[in-house]
Amino acid sequence: MKSYSLQQLATAMNGSLLQCEKGGGDVVVSSGVSTDTRSIPDGALFFALKGENFDAHDFLAKAAESGAGALVIQDASNLPEGIPAVLVDDTLTALQALAQWYRAELGIPVVAITGSNGKTSTKDFTKSVLSQKFRVNATLGNLNNHIGLPLTVLATEEDDEVGIFEMGMNHSGELAPLCEIGRPNVSIITNVGTAHIEHMGTRDAIGLEKGTLARALDEKGTLLVPSDCDYLDDFRASTPAKVITVGEGSVRAENVVPGEAGSRFDLVIDELGSIPTSIAVAGKHMVSNALLAAGAGAVLGLSLAEISAGLENAELTSGRLRQFQCKGVTVIDDTYNANPESVIAALETLANLPGGGRRTAALGIMAELGEHATEAYQRIGAIARDLGLQFVTVGEEALAYGAEHHFQTPEEAAQWLPKNTSSGDTVLFKGSRMAAMEKVMNQAFPL
Repeated sequence: MKSYSLQQLATAMNGSLLQCEKGGGDVVVSSGVSTDTRSIPDGALFFALKGENFDAHDFLAKAAESGAGALVIQDASNLPEGIPAVLVDDTLTALQALAQWYRAELGIPVVAITGSNGKTSTKDFTKSVLSQKFRVNATLGNLNNHIGLPLTVLATEEDDEVGIFEMGMNHSGELAPLCEIGRPNVSIITNVGTAHIEHMGTRDAIGLEKGTLARALDEKGTLLVPSDCDYLDDFRASTPAKVITVGEGSVRAENVVPGEAGSRFDLVIDELGSIPTSIAVAGKHMVSNALLAAGAGAVLGLSLAEISAGLENAELTSGRLRQFQCKGVTVIDDTYNANPESVIAALETLANLPGGGRRTAALGIMAELGEHATEAYQRIGAIARDLGLQFVTVGEEALAYGAEHHFQTPEEAAQWLPKNTSSGDTVLFKGSRMAAMEKVMNQAFPL
């Protein structure tokens, strides 16, 4: 974060200074903000957030001892002596207000990314592409919600030239405040699926919510969407921004050659030309994610060679179709999360990999499907069987997949898998976060 006096920050948060009689308001905050007493940079501004099951006001003394330069609080009853503080009505609202103010101070282009699947992979591709020309601050991990996004914005440094902010949601109305904070110049919508349909009710409602990123743009902005998105026309009609479609539009991949650990293709951008390139991760959905990143690079003025280099050198966040070998078995780690569309894409990727050997899909449960869960499990089970995959599932709810091999516990699955796979085989692991399929994977095929 840029350097500001505590008084400037308090004004941005509509807060009042406490314990600043000796010039504490002039204290310069230059090492960013923190919400975790375990990792506070010296001199940082610590926000005492309060949730249903925690209250960081109980740890204000620890925050001060850990190096916080000042505190942001909504309750002064536990305020340690000798440390400047900003008193606000609500610390979360103050964090968001400060991030919104700071975004305006930055004056740099921002790429915002949302979608039912592929947000983080697209963010990783986009970061790698834009880093060929700019100093970039991008969302770390999955810090993409009402707390994570403000922290990401506030982590942007004075010499950063572009921000890439991932935006997630699981309820209606959650993306609008994120867009108000991030104020995107370029919006990417990776797709509209059925993730979080338990809370959203219908896919149309999900599409409307994802379209918030289109509506957040002005006439100078750019929206990037896959050409096969069912809601493309709705997005186009809802925004004054320029709309670029990828896949069969002005940004596309021609002569795609899938491989065991990635894809080669000719990257075509109508305004720039064509160049041979590759990505080091398998799956046609990953080609789509890469094209979205390529489109963002073109919008921000990168050359075709720079865009290609960024795609070829991209390193994806762990758990997204990462591959490794264990005793001759190829293991595909796609354990980070799962919803129906992402599971189907992973199964198709597994089935279409070149080479021989048996293909095994080890799947855990999918969260937040509600009344749609049984139908989704059955549909995926039918697809897995049609693709000729050996099908293994883990967990009570996962029984609805109808797999040929089902296990109640991760331990049972981990014992069975090595005994029923051989050198030359490929095994895919996938499930929602709560399924913890990485535990099965790591026990069955330790690195």
